Amino acid sequence: MQRVRRRERQDEAPRKRRVNLAFNEAELAILQEACRRENMAPAAWAARAALAVAAETVVPVSVDAKEVLQELLKSRGQLRRIGNNLNQVAHVLNADGEVTNAQLNAVLASVQHAVRRVDEATLQVMRERRPRS
Repeated sequence: MQRVRRRERQDEAPRKRRVNLAFNEAELAILQEACRRENMAPAAWAARAALAVAAETVVPVSVDAKEVLQELLKSRGQLRRIGNNLNQVAHVLNADGEVTNAQLNAVLASVQHAVRRVDEATLQVMRERRPRS
């Protein structure tokens, strides 16, 4: 059986300050599952998570926000591809080539659709974001 990881000792600045946490049964079960996933002791996991959030190296998000973030990532990819299309159109136009109205309209429609998706996802994230106190 693999040994549960604990936080490393800090000889130069020993940890003398303690914070006590209390959980109900459901909360403790959630914490224990996270500890099992990462093979960490509960106190080590809680300390690492709390410090990461406090130092803003990790931003907690709701489960619902996961879908919104996935939509933003998809939209970013789509916008990147559209930017490539626009570069190709500009290259053809700069080379005195000919671009049809249908091609321009298709690229512009893609841009409008992608921007609309990013706007909707951004608004959703803004609605869910809790103000900092």
